[in-house]
Amino acid sequence: MKLNISNILTIARIIVIPIIVLCIYLKDPFYGWIAFVLFCLAGITDYFDGYIARIRNEVTNFGTFLDPIADKLLVAAVILILTSKEIIADWETIPALIILLREIAVSGLREYLAKIKVSVPVSRIAKIKTSIQLLALAFLILSESGITIVPIIFIGKLALWTAGILTLYTGYDYLKSGLRHF
Repeated sequence: MKLNISNILTIARIIVIPIIVLCIYLKDPFYGWIAFVLFCLAGITDYFDGYIARIRNEVTNFGTFLDPIADKLLVAAVILILTSKEIIADWETIPALIILLREIAVSGLREYLAKIKVSVPVSRIAKIKTSIQLLALAFLILSESGITIVPIIFIGKLALWTAGILTLYTGYDYLKSGLRHF
């Protein structure tokens, strides 16, 4: 395993997940802000780790393997803690479940396709979906910071539904592409 800047960013994203979860769990607005900042930094590293690896020609098998796992762990952990705190509740559990189930299904599909040497590239709409998903979760985390001026929770839930709809679309797109190889 070769450690380069990209792989260190990916590992850092995984290491920060328990801290984010703990800060969301605590009921103090100060920790809500810390969780928000750490989550945003983790989301930014999601973009930069791959970008840096490509421009520096440091793409590694380790990074290719670990990056999507780090993304899924971050999103799943935040969705689960926000659900346990009932920030994501009632009808909002539907897009949250869609997001979680799609991530599991696509991971399985990618693993199967990798075994038969088929690559399914990430589409532009899937990148947009990920951005909206991270934005939704960031707003929902920020709702724990005590801000009352802006309808943070409404914006977060609206973005979560948008991400859920895009998740269905991109999940269908991956499934359609993958089924050709069964």
